[in-house]
Amino acid sequence: MKRERLTRIQRKEQTLENLLEAARMMFVKKGLAATSVEDIAEAAGYTRGAFYSNFDGKPELLLELLRRDHDSAHAKQRAIVEKVGTREQMKARAIEYFRRQFSEHDGFPLWVEARLLGCRDAEFQERFNVFRHEKLDQVRAYIRTVSECEGRPLPLQMDALALGLVSLCDGMQFFRMCDPQMVNDEVMQTVLAGFLSCVLQR
Repeated sequence: MKRERLTRIQRKEQTLENLLEAARMMFVKKGLAATSVEDIAEAAGYTRGAFYSNFDGKPELLLELLRRDHDSAHAKQRAIVEKVGTREQMKARAIEYFRRQFSEHDGFPLWVEARLLGCRDAEFQERFNVFRHEKLDQVRAYIRTVSECEGRPLPLQMDALALGLVSLCDGMQFFRMCDPQMVNDEVMQTVLAGFLSCVLQR
């Protein structure tokens, strides 16, 4: 059977996807600084020119990887917020969501790389912070939904609770990345359950 030829737009999209996948693999394995444009192009099977026809540089490519990762997590998190239920059901869904993020999310090193780059590059930091603010907004929405469902006062302001939950999760993921034995699934679930119980059972 004769293979259907790709259109120019399809070829460009395929090149983009291959470059993104190669970069994701290289950034996680070697880090942003140690990965060259040539490394990415070669791993994807293209030339340096193909890279620069799609991206201005590594920071732009990293932002695109983060955007895709963020959008996927955002959709899953939104499903938790929109699905109502009892306090215990909502807490269980939140714990399961964050547990999956810890155990199945292999892209966390990309976010660590982005934070380091943001400390040195104000323009990158500004663009990167959009993801952080959207994540905080989503967590605030979850806490607001639970609070309204229960009709109980919160132990702290909603902004403080959202920041606390996001920071807790980021911190545990960082510890897990550095020492998987220290923060296993059981430890992570215990810490999350304790935090959410303090918030929801006030």
